[in-house]
Amino acid sequence: MDIDNIIDNIYPLPEKSKTLLKENIYEITYPKAHVLFKANRIESTMYFIKKGIVRAYANPGDEEITFWFGKEGDAVISMKNYVENQKGYETIELLESCDLYKLNTEHLRKLFSEDIHVANWGRKFAEQELIKVEERLIFRQCRTAMERYKELMATDPELLQRVQLGHIASYLGMTQVSLSRIRAELK
Repeated sequence: MDIDNIIDNIYPLPEKSKTLLKENIYEITYPKAHVLFKANRIESTMYFIKKGIVRAYANPGDEEITFWFGKEGDAVISMKNYVENQKGYETIELLESCDLYKLNTEHLRKLFSEDIHVANWGRKFAEQELIKVEERLIFRQCRTAMERYKELMATDPELLQRVQLGHIASYLGMTQVSLSRIRAELK
């Protein structure tokens, strides 16, 4: 996905402001399995996915719990880093080789203080990310395992083709055995 489309999907900017923002964005490619962010670190960058897919997970014990997938057009960011400049709790790894747009968050904060349009873009970005988190929470907490799987099939069937079932099961809050049973029931 083109960086202009990504920026505009968040909040359309006047051309001068968009140019200022784009001057701080660089394209970069990483291979599959590369870790962009590690838990318990302060990260000074954010990314937008041009091509590829990533996952965010936490390790609250001995297992990894996947709580987010990002694909073309999505932002890859630790919101705790972005909002509070504190250590993030997530690890983010590439599930495919990815072409990314990289933006240093310190440069972005500087633009916030210099350009009201970029500041508004940043506010809209944070608001959209908050809504996505709220939707994921409701998705996971208020539906049965079968309903979660059916909704994922309806809203993001491509994810089921591109991501390992173990990661999908974790994201849906179930074991891989339970996911296999649900898939068998639906056939």
